[in-house]
Amino acid sequence: MTSASTRHFGKVFDEIAIDYDRYRLGYPDKLIDYACEIAELESGDKVLELGCGSGQLTRALVARGLHVTALEPGEQLIALAEQNVKGQGVAEFVNAKFEDAVLPKGHYKAVFSASAFHWVDPDVSWQKTAELLVPGGVLALMQHFGLSEQRTSNDLDLQLAALKKIVPEVAARWPHYYELDEIIDGVKTRQENISDVWAWLGNYDLARNYVRNLFEDTLVAAVPNVIEQTADELIALFGTISIYSSLSKQQRSSLEHEYKEIYKRLGRRIRSSTVTILITAKRS
Repeated sequence: MTSASTRHFGKVFDEIAIDYDRYRLGYPDKLIDYACEIAELESGDKVLELGCGSGQLTRALVARGLHVTALEPGEQLIALAEQNVKGQGVAEFVNAKFEDAVLPKGHYKAVFSASAFHWVDPDVSWQKTAELLVPGGVLALMQHFGLSEQRTSNDLDLQLAALKKIVPEVAARWPHYYELDEIIDGVKTRQENISDVWAWLGNYDLARNYVRNLFEDTLVAAVPNVIEQTADELIALFGTISIYSSLSKQQRSSLEHEYKEIYKRLGRRIRSSTVTILITAKRS
């Protein structure tokens, strides 16, 4: 998807804030700890979080004693985030788009963004992030991606077949799932430019050549996982994906029926392989 279309669809999350908070997966502690280690963060250090959503990552950051400025354009989402983080640590919430937010330059030891950086205009995001970081400060991007592996390949084929049957236009744009070794190798071949890495991982139109001069020492860490869900749980999670908002009521109903048929046919929970990826790079 292009950056313009993803930014348009990004607005739908605020409309489903409660479901987003309830069904979206959290982020592994080991990846958060690793990012903090790379950035050499200590209790009291100031960090910025872009697109905090309902505060899943925010909670983890304040729990580590960090002073977090959390940016979120969605009014309902940021209200949930404030509620979820209240009393747990130091957090300032800013209800604004990153493109519009006025923030102090050279101020933050790290900038975090979980499943949100691709919603920002790439002609703003990379340069502005670098300007906000202290020299040597770290940009840490996290996101869940689908993973190709043998133990869940049959279940994945069934899910993709349902998409092709009901919404072929969505299936045609569905991201390619790589094996874990392919992901690691793909990042390493692009690691001179973190924007190339993130664009490739998510099939986003946000790679910019000048970014190689802004950041260095790009690193990757990954935590694979197998999720087992009932049909209702899978449907609930799918309902929090941005593309779901573009489906008609008939398409949604038909897709839900297909997932329930898959669940019955398997006679067990539907399995999906995911991998949570952390990409870090230091401000040059």
